[in-house]
Amino acid sequence: MSIRIHDLQPAPGAKKAKTRVGRGEGSKGKTAGRGTKGTKARKTVPAAFEGGQMPLQLRVPKLKGFKPHNKLVYQVVNLDRLVELFPDGGQVGPEQLIEVGVLNKKELIKVLGSGELEGVKFDLKAHAFSASATTKVAAAGGSTTVVDKKTGEALAE
Repeated sequence: MSIRIHDLQPAPGAKKAKTRVGRGEGSKGKTAGRGTKGTKARKTVPAAFEGGQMPLQLRVPKLKGFKPHNKLVYQVVNLDRLVELFPDGGQVGPEQLIEVGVLNKKELIKVLGSGELEGVKFDLKAHAFSASATTKVAAAGGSTTVVDKKTGEALAE
């Protein structure tokens, strides 16, 4: 005798009738399996709900990273750009770079050592210098002066 499709049935105890909750005292009436009192007994609560505390997804910053409010942002000027703008060398400071249009009034300058000076002597004033820029300017016979970020007065050579 062979098994036919109408003979197939699930194993005993495999299928269980769905419990009808909250349909009177004959079934799971009254609290319907939710226990007594509290928000979860009265309505469905989202899994991320933290009881009125500021939720995690709102506590965490929206964008990645940290931006310090007092970060110093420098306008970068390379030595080869200075040679283009001032081929004869001489004294170059924030005032001269503002006149040429390299930077705006309130911006800070940092001189970087990209490029060669090729015999051009500079007496530079800036808010910051890279180590390579300082050595290249000194090798060409020039000088570097660090200027105060707030007052604009010379600090050190």
